[in-house]
Amino acid sequence: MRPRAGAPRRSRRLVGGLRARLVAAFVVVALLSAVTATALAYRDARTAVLQRAQNAAVNDLRERVAAVAAEFDVPPDQASLTRFATRVSDGLGARVVVARYQDLTAVSDASADTAGRITAELRAAVRTRDTTQFQRVQWRGEPYVVVGTPVTYADGDRRTSGLEVFAISDLRAERDDANALLDSVRSGLVPVVLLAAVLALLAAGTVLRPVRKLGRATRELAAGDLGTRVAVRGHDELADLARTFNETADALQESDAELRAQEAKARRFVADVSHELRTPLAAMTMVATVLEEDAEQLPPDAALAARTVGAETARLARLVEDLMEISRFDAKAAQLNAAEADLAGTVRASLALRGWTDRVEARLPEGLRAVVDRRRVDVIVANLVGNALRHGRPPVTVTLRVEGAGGDEEAGGNGDAVGDGRAGGDGGGWVVLEVADRGPGLPPEARERVFDRFYKGDSARTRAAVDDGTGQGSGLGTAIARENARLHGGTIEAAGRPGGGAVFTLRLPLRRTGADEAAETPTGTGTDGPPTGTKDTA
Repeated sequence: MRPRAGAPRRSRRLVGGLRARLVAAFVVVALLSAVTATALAYRDARTAVLQRAQNAAVNDLRERVAAVAAEFDVPPDQASLTRFATRVSDGLGARVVVARYQDLTAVSDASADTAGRITAELRAAVRTRDTTQFQRVQWRGEPYVVVGTPVTYADGDRRTSGLEVFAISDLRAERDDANALLDSVRSGLVPVVLLAAVLALLAAGTVLRPVRKLGRATRELAAGDLGTRVAVRGHDELADLARTFNETADALQESDAELRAQEAKARRFVADVSHELRTPLAAMTMVATVLEEDAEQLPPDAALAARTVGAETARLARLVEDLMEISRFDAKAAQLNAAEADLAGTVRASLALRGWTDRVEARLPEGLRAVVDRRRVDVIVANLVGNALRHGRPPVTVTLRVEGAGGDEEAGGNGDAVGDGRAGGDGGGWVVLEVADRGPGLPPEARERVFDRFYKGDSARTRAAVDDGTGQGSGLGTAIARENARLHGGTIEAAGRPGGGAVFTLRLPLRRTGADEAAETPTGTGTDGPPTGTKDTA
């Protein structure tokens, strides 16, 4: 199954659209806020828990040492120092107490390892500052707080006795409490992010719904529906934007109506003028014909004037006919009188009618038939070959072939057909007619405008008729030829030859279903175009 044409665009809009960006922004902001709040809360909670534990350890040690030291005599021996450490530890619960007096050291729990927990920095601070000190340490991956205090004499002058007491308190319970708080706060991040995403979707829907409606209306307006409008709700910026869009659409619709009315008036004017000119032109043509017939009996100057009047009258008559034909195309009134015809015979008849058979090299396969309007094909051939004879240089070649119907068919160099002209079957492929010359060719800017009305590639060309029998064009020939091709559902393309010269390529749908299909041939411009590109004739 082939993917829909709009699928890639829709997927890109879902991935990188405004809704996705809004939701992502909401989620990121919510996540950053939650993480920041969690970090701050964890830091404050951990600091408070540790501070409380430290304060309790310091106060408990001071009070207990003060109570036990009143009955302690210095200098002590090892036994009395050990009893002192044990009595202090008994009053502090499970804490390990170390008592030091000069070179003597006593530990309340003989099995406890205290060397790694009481640092030299703490001992030096207690000895030199004569105040209670504490330090948090990590020992074997576990947290501890060690409090040290010197023992002073009770005589009021705060003389140190040389006795130092250290208490080691375990902080694992406080650490576990802080981690439990962090886990609980962290587990709340997921609901916060989900809630932020839901709120973002709701906010994005509220904001983007008018934007989507405005985008849909803009696409409809671009597609030609000038009656599209957007409902204005509220008084915010989106409402102002919708109001501005409606005003712009109103102005555009009014301008379009005015332009259509002016265009219709212009078409009617051209058609009316052309129609009104036909009667006086008919009279002028008769007079000019009489003058041309008697030109041999007139003086030379009068004879030249009579021939010039005849030529200009004929040119004016052709211009009027072309204008009327163009007006029929503009009014969508042109119709095909299509029937199955021999295309090679149609092209030969068009060349013979204008006396071009000896001046054109024709490569026309026999037996190639298609449903066409012979009169309109004759107009196309006359215009393309006439332009090649008038503006190009010989040899001028006309090549007829079939493309896209089971293999290309092309005439041989001497006009003999290659193939039987029946490839492709009914209703398939294209009939291709190429007209090529060896003249100066068409510059790129002329190729883009050669089918414009009243366009002439060489402004220096004379307006007088030439001796090749083609006459001077009205400037509408190529435009009419293209409209006739479109009426058949085909196209005409102009290109340059690598060796110099121009190539005009006519492509018409190949239809061979006989009279039944000819009766059903559409009368409007075809919508299915032929294959692109132009094949130059060798």
